[in-house]
Amino acid sequence: VELVESGGALVQPGGSLRLSCAAFGFSLSIYPIGWFRQAPGKEREGVSCLSSKNNSTVYANSVKGRFTTSRDNARNTVYLQMNNLKPEDTAVYYCATTCNPWEYDSWGQGTQVTVSS
Repeated sequence: VELVESGGALVQPGGSLRLSCAAFGFSLSIYPIGWFRQAPGKEREGVSCLSSKNNSTVYANSVKGRFTTSRDNARNTVYLQMNNLKPEDTAVYYCATTCNPWEYDSWGQGTQVTVSS
């Protein structure tokens, strides 16, 4: 069972990307999904938390109004739509079946997002 992140790329400031978090071997629909990111030299930080109960999402202040999560149960995938990207969004992005990173020990490879002109 694993989660696989994809969709990262090099994008100019102000651009958009959609990251995917696909599950293999289990159903994502029953789990809360946390998106996290880690920039070089910095600790991993939470980006968003998508509830398993009502699909509501809590966002970090730094991304509020720019990032949106969604869940596609048919594709067993959760998405992170990122708009108006800023250089400070540059990081490796990870997803997890929890919003509490200290509970999780199955981190994947992540996907690199680089925002630069």
